[in-house]
Amino acid sequence: MEKVERDIIDPIGEVDFGKSRESFSSILHKFNSKLENFFLVKGYLLLIIGFLLGRALILGQLTPFALPFFAAVYLSRKDKAPLALIGLIAGAATLGITEAATNFVLSFLFLISYKIILNWKNKEQQLVPVFVFGLVFLGSLVKAYLLTNGFTWYGGMLSLVEGSLGYILTLIFLQSLPLLTVNKRRQALKTEEIVCLIIMLASIMTGTIGWAVYGISIEHIMSRYLVLVFSFIAGATIGSTVGVVTGLIFSLASISSFYHMSLLAFSGLLGGLLKEGKKIGVALGLFIATLLIGMYGEDGGVLSVSLMETTIAVFLFLLTPRSLTSRIAKHIPGTTEYSQEQQQYMRKMRDVTAQRVSQFSNVFQALSNSFSSPNISEMVEEEDNELDYFLSNVTEKTCQTCFRKEYCWARNFNTTYDYMKDIMTEMADSGGNISPNLSRDWDKHCTRSKKVKDAIHQELALYQANQKLKKQVQESRKLVADQLLGVSEVMGDFAKEIQRERENHYKQEELILEAIQEFGIHIENVEIYSLEQGNVDIDITIPYSTGYGECEKLIAPMLSDILGETIIVNKEEVAEYSNDYSHATFRSAKAYTVETGVAHAAKDGGFISGDSYSTIELGLGKYAMAISDGMGNGKRAHVESEETLQLLQKILQSGIEEQVAIKSINSILSLRTTDEIFSTLDLAMIDLQNAAVKFLKIGSTPSFIKRGSKVMKVQASNLPMGILQEFDVDVVSEQLKAGDLLIMMSDGVFEGPKHVENFEIWMKRKIKELKTENPQEVADLIMEEVIRSRLGLIEDDMTVLVAKIDHNIPKWASIPVKGFKQAAN
Repeated sequence: MEKVERDIIDPIGEVDFGKSRESFSSILHKFNSKLENFFLVKGYLLLIIGFLLGRALILGQLTPFALPFFAAVYLSRKDKAPLALIGLIAGAATLGITEAATNFVLSFLFLISYKIILNWKNKEQQLVPVFVFGLVFLGSLVKAYLLTNGFTWYGGMLSLVEGSLGYILTLIFLQSLPLLTVNKRRQALKTEEIVCLIIMLASIMTGTIGWAVYGISIEHIMSRYLVLVFSFIAGATIGSTVGVVTGLIFSLASISSFYHMSLLAFSGLLGGLLKEGKKIGVALGLFIATLLIGMYGEDGGVLSVSLMETTIAVFLFLLTPRSLTSRIAKHIPGTTEYSQEQQQYMRKMRDVTAQRVSQFSNVFQALSNSFSSPNISEMVEEEDNELDYFLSNVTEKTCQTCFRKEYCWARNFNTTYDYMKDIMTEMADSGGNISPNLSRDWDKHCTRSKKVKDAIHQELALYQANQKLKKQVQESRKLVADQLLGVSEVMGDFAKEIQRERENHYKQEELILEAIQEFGIHIENVEIYSLEQGNVDIDITIPYSTGYGECEKLIAPMLSDILGETIIVNKEEVAEYSNDYSHATFRSAKAYTVETGVAHAAKDGGFISGDSYSTIELGLGKYAMAISDGMGNGKRAHVESEETLQLLQKILQSGIEEQVAIKSINSILSLRTTDEIFSTLDLAMIDLQNAAVKFLKIGSTPSFIKRGSKVMKVQASNLPMGILQEFDVDVVSEQLKAGDLLIMMSDGVFEGPKHVENFEIWMKRKIKELKTENPQEVADLIMEEVIRSRLGLIEDDMTVLVAKIDHNIPKWASIPVKGFKQAAN
């Protein structure tokens, strides 16, 4: 008995309410899916719409809705046209057998005329409304003739009006019908499509005119419900539009509903204005409009009925699921749901783009790996195989016909092999000669020693050429691997940058806006894109600009105090008119600044110098200074050095590391031409945040750093670019300080002084004797000293590039903002 009770009781304690909720939501989802499948996919919604439009009237006697709806369904969903026709005939039958027969005949005539329309290809959309106009006009004319036993001007005018309405309604239904029948629609609704949809929904609801339950009008309930939904979704503009259009169509269908247009329009406006109060606020707007409009010219009984209709409409509105209103709102521009949908779409596009870029990065990474050098064991094995091939070629020419072949290679293989290998090695090292001891031992061992040595010497030339070519190929492969790896890293960083979303800084924006306005400066808007230390990016909109520098003198100093770092005006767009807006971009200031000066002269005072120089401010707070000296003088050398610097600038700006950039330029210069035209490169990369500098010197002369009375030399040993396809770039790092002078020069300046034995000592002395710290004056004085030492002669191209490193002192002191930091915390 206890076991039975335990079996009954135990499972009750294990009920999982989470699963119950999950199963309920899944059941609800399945139910919604079945409803959508029944009404939208199978097309039974068209049957209901057709029934309502079949019995819809305008001015009490015009029925222009049936044929336009059937034509629109036939063009958009031809397979569901029979359902629409059944609904239209059934709805018309509620008005009379004549109306049902008329709709059937007009639909049949339309099908016949559509076969004629097909002869004009790609013109169905233009010709169908015209044929509908003709058929509705003729049908109305015939119907009026049969009812009055003759033609009258009034009947003709009504027929013309009905035909015109048919033409217009066909265009409207062709626009709006796909919005009701397509299950999944991603595009946003245009204004014209929204108006057409409202007209169609109002036209459908006119089919409910005359329906009442206990004196409560169904069309009033449905129209108010429609206004409530659109006011809640899209606000006052769309809500009032829905009210006006719906009320206008209802007033055309029934003159007694004319006051209803004012009620719907006013309720749409109030509901949209009160949408911040959610559904309750929109419902309150409808109640207020009902009371205000209902008190004009209506007695208490009618007002109470109107309030009852409003209450039922509000009750249906409150029962409307949030999922339905959200799905509709996603297609209406200006709504929060539409913005979220657009953001989600942009995120998806961003992620797809980042994924593609990342895939390209992986491709370049794989290509780099494929071009990388093989492992050591494979290289050793390959060298042994090549040595075996080498010796086999020698023995084929010498030992194959020797009578001692069996003795040398069968009985003493290792000895013979080692002798020949030693001979080859010594010949390779000594230029074809071998030591006397080895020659004597080999003569004792081999009867054809001289012939073998000659054969080894001949094969060695081919072997060495092959090894040199192989080495060049390996060097080229390694260089290509480095370049591909650099591109892969750049693309990988770019993919990460794409995926990095803008952070939400709403709180900080409001605090900055409030702090600046409390100071007495009126600003319109603040947009923060980044608050990262050293990378601040803020846009501020100012409603006016007096031209006295408010951004530089007031706003930037205040931001400097708020953010705890120096902020400067990066860009400012001043308003042209007094009532216009000015825009300013504020960025982080760099910790250090670089002031440069340059002096250069061409050989013999010419106009074209073989030296080129460049100062490049790169992203990420880096500053590059470079001098390139083309081999020789004149135009050819100038083109060579200029192209070197242009390549360097483009590669560095792409984000590739400096060493990879220089190796890439070297490979281009070495492979581009067979002429012996080479270039030197002297590059200094200065970090403006910490004043660290990297020197990459390729065949260039030393540089000098002047710190007070102390002069330091910076030198690295690298061959000029283009001589070797593979070389290691020596990088020299130094730490600069504020007030330092960095002096770079070409060989024409460094080796320019005449009758000087030690150029380095002479240059250090001249730099130490300088009394000025102005970069341009320093460059001019060094150039002048070198030219004077040559008695005014310029025997080579000369370039001096000088930079002064200093702290970045803001022009305006920061302005303290009280209470901001406490509020931010």
